[in-house]
Amino acid sequence: MNLDHVFVCGHPALDFAATLRARRSTRFEMFVTPERLTAWYLESGLVDTITPGDDSDVRAATAVREAVYRLVTDRRLGQEFDAEALATVNAAARETPVTPQLTPAGRHTEATPAQALATVARQAVELLSGPDVPLLKECGNPECTRVYIDRSRGMRRQWCGMESCGNKIKAAAYRARKKTAPAGARG
Repeated sequence: MNLDHVFVCGHPALDFAATLRARRSTRFEMFVTPERLTAWYLESGLVDTITPGDDSDVRAATAVREAVYRLVTDRRLGQEFDAEALATVNAAARETPVTPQLTPAGRHTEATPAQALATVARQAVELLSGPDVPLLKECGNPECTRVYIDRSRGMRRQWCGMESCGNKIKAAAYRARKKTAPAGARG
C-alpha cells in the first residue's frame, strides 16, 4: 500500500479518521512517525507550516482519530455516542486551534501539532453536530473502512473514491464476469 495521504472523504475530520486504513483486515497505519503526521497536516491544507512533532503528538493524534472514527460510526449507525470517545474529542476541541494570519502574500497558517489536532477535533464536532450527518456513508469496498459524505445526486455514490476503491471493485467484477463467461462468448 502506498504512503500517500488520500483526501476523498469530503471533510477533513473524515479524512483524518481514514488514516488507519482497512480496519477490518490488514489495518494499515498512516501515522507511523511524527513526520507522517506532520505530512498529513500539511497535505490536508489545514496548516501551511507546522513545528516538528514527536511521538507524543502521534499518540495524541491517533487517540483523537480513533475517537472521531468511533463517534462517526456511532452517528452513522444511529447509536448513542460512546462516552469515552466523546470525552476524548471534546477535550481535544477545547485546546487552542490553528489561527490563520493575514500576510502581504495572503493567508498563512502556522501551528504546533497540538493546535492542528485541536482544529481537527473542532471540525469533527462541527461535522457530527451539523447537517451532513445523514450523508455519511461507508465505502462499498469491503476492504475499505473510509466514511465519506455522499453529496451525489440521489445519494448513489458507492465508494470513497473511484481511484482508491471504485476502479478496483469494478475491475475485479469485470475479471470475475470474464472468468465465468462461456467459452466463445464475447463480453
